[in-house]
Amino acid sequence: MKHDSATSAPAHLPAFERARIRFDRNELAGAFGDLGTDVPLLIGMTLAAGLDGTSVLVMFGVMQLVTGITYRMPMPVQPLKAMAAIVIARQASAATLYGGGLAIGVVMLVLAATGVLEWLGRVVPRCVVRGIQLGLGLQLASVALGKFVQADGHFGYVLAAGAFSITVFLLGSRRFPAALPVVLLGLIYATLSNWDGGVLRSFGFHLPSLHVPQPIDILNGFLVLALPQIPLSLGNSVLATRQLAEDLFPDRRLTIRKVGLTYAFMNLVNPWFGGVPTCHGSGGMAGHFAFGGRTGGSVVIYGSFFVLLGLFFGPGFEQLVKMFPLPILGVILLFEALALIWVVRETATCRTEFPIAVLVGLLAVGLPYGYVIGLVVGTSLFYLGGRTRLVNPDAVQQQHAADEALRCS
Repeated sequence: MKHDSATSAPAHLPAFERARIRFDRNELAGAFGDLGTDVPLLIGMTLAAGLDGTSVLVMFGVMQLVTGITYRMPMPVQPLKAMAAIVIARQASAATLYGGGLAIGVVMLVLAATGVLEWLGRVVPRCVVRGIQLGLGLQLASVALGKFVQADGHFGYVLAAGAFSITVFLLGSRRFPAALPVVLLGLIYATLSNWDGGVLRSFGFHLPSLHVPQPIDILNGFLVLALPQIPLSLGNSVLATRQLAEDLFPDRRLTIRKVGLTYAFMNLVNPWFGGVPTCHGSGGMAGHFAFGGRTGGSVVIYGSFFVLLGLFFGPGFEQLVKMFPLPILGVILLFEALALIWVVRETATCRTEFPIAVLVGLLAVGLPYGYVIGLVVGTSLFYLGGRTRLVNPDAVQQQHAADEALRCS
């Protein structure tokens, strides 16, 4: 996928100008780039655990606002995917979900404060991070094509084909951002085919409900939810997100420690107000960027939608979202996946790194706990097959950079 000239601001501009938040039609279009990932997970957890719709929506939106203002780049917030999958599959209780969120917040805070995250950033080679991104992209594409696009039968295919054509035709355009007509198409379809007035009847002002996590819930949440989530979070939420930010915004110098600290902050706050556990994610950033987002404005706009929806239509959240056609969400999710898959091209010319990246991606997709297995196997193969050895982590990346041209010749 081609990056346009607006990838990042010119380097000669002052730092505050490069980091300025914008609110224009491109940021508005970019705000829809992560809908296909977030909405199904939010709905699934809300229904499975019996969560309060207002609390889920408002807190999810507030975290978007905090992140957009803090980073001033399209660094969105996503539900924790492994946790969401377990909650939906096992019908876990709300108390366990909140406990798991608080537990993983504590774990990430410790990892960030002690420097473990930065150590991982130095030790794990870039080709392994690319493989993690590839694996996530393949997973998202599978969901988009296998579930969402097929959801409405033959007419769903027609709707998806129309949305796909619009996106291909307008993708990369700063004058006519692709996401706006695609979302408008979905809204028109929803209004004409599914509108029954039930959403309007749920209108009213609602505030999030307070919740106090109990020690037993924190322990259960850690064992049942946090442990399976940690490998995916380290690979995608921290390492891959930071790498993608470096690719798209090379002038911003985002640190792994900062990503870990904001991840921890969100999960130390969310459980007390009924919010679902959240993280950053390279897929979300890729989606916002692919559809036009270049600053934190797209994330702030995105979060504002959730806050307003929660405050005024929280009880009707499930019904409101079900009106929107899944094939349209599938197309949005597909382009988010393609943006992630595309970054693996960096390793394609290197005969030692490309196979590792592909292997890590396949392991991540095909095995239980595939992300942590891919992380360990890919990193081991990289060091076993190269001239460097895992003796001084600070010197590893320097040696890797010096040998890269030779290895890839």
